[in-house]
Amino acid sequence: MASNDAPLPVQQDFSAFEGTRPVNERQQFDMEALSAWLETHNEGFVGPVSVEQFAGGQSNPTYKLITPSRSYVMRSKPGPAAKLLPSAHAIDREYRVMDALADTDVPVAKMFALCDDESVIGRAFYLMEFIEGRVLWDQALPGLTPAERGAIYDEMNRVIAALHSVDIVKAGLDTYGKPGNYFERQIGRWSKQYLASQTEPIEAMNKLIEWLPKHIPRGGESVSVVHGDFRLDNLIFHPTEPRVLAVLDWELSTLGDPLADFAYHCMAWHVDPTQFRGIGGLDWAALGIPHEQTYVAQYLERTGLKIEGDWNFYLAYNMFRIAAILQGIMKRVSEGTAASAQAIDAGKRARPMAELAWSYAQKVTG
Repeated sequence: MASNDAPLPVQQDFSAFEGTRPVNERQQFDMEALSAWLETHNEGFVGPVSVEQFAGGQSNPTYKLITPSRSYVMRSKPGPAAKLLPSAHAIDREYRVMDALADTDVPVAKMFALCDDESVIGRAFYLMEFIEGRVLWDQALPGLTPAERGAIYDEMNRVIAALHSVDIVKAGLDTYGKPGNYFERQIGRWSKQYLASQTEPIEAMNKLIEWLPKHIPRGGESVSVVHGDFRLDNLIFHPTEPRVLAVLDWELSTLGDPLADFAYHCMAWHVDPTQFRGIGGLDWAALGIPHEQTYVAQYLERTGLKIEGDWNFYLAYNMFRIAAILQGIMKRVSEGTAASAQAIDAGKRARPMAELAWSYAQKVTG
């Protein structure tokens, strides 16, 4: 499965659902208390249960619970010692959105139980279905044929278009976020989170904090459920078919501008694969991967949306957002509360991502 963390386009990052290890000492909890709660709150849960921690997870620790009859995935807030940033680690929102999307065309894991009573194991958590499938890490998709790569990319495009086409009222998600002024709110949020997690000054971030609010595209803002971290390795594919079985990593989801969400997904075409996880500079035609312009046109056709303003703004905004998130990881490293061994490498990427964002901001015309 995939990481339910902040966006981490870092090559060395691992999926929150691929590869397990013993539970990190800082993330341990009372297994007897957990088992007792699940036996009374999740129909069909029968112990004994053993637990392993997935190798990824920079933000919310993710565990595999193994029982004699089946396996589950448990997501929790970080351990009690962690200092949590405002609005971060909202696992109740992850649970709500995936549960609400179960009856739509968006593939999601089945939700089983949510516990917001932190007295049970010392933190809030939820339980969901464990799905067997493929997590495809390298966006160049080595080992596949050009036709297979094209099918994978088409399926990603279909799924994100399906998400942005969900009727939020019918799905019961019309109160999932604040409609309108999406960019203003998000830029303000990530500016505050960056400033709250600074470990050293990054000049490009200071420039972006001033520049972005002044260059927001004007026009009719569409409102949809936005994922916030829609990327290849946050999808579980069928073991043999180019078909997504589940979209995970909903921590950053809200109501917002679908084009901003889609532009985040399209950043893969703009980042150096030797520095970040992407396909920038590769021979897309030879690989069977569509050109970004073709991919964008396909999405617009599926959704009926229209790009307002300069596409480079959308890219710069998303790169800024990622830089703020990566800086948050570095802050947790400095405090000793980061949940992954790959955290320090991720945190070091904040500065180059901010500088990349500023370079795209300077391409915006008007």
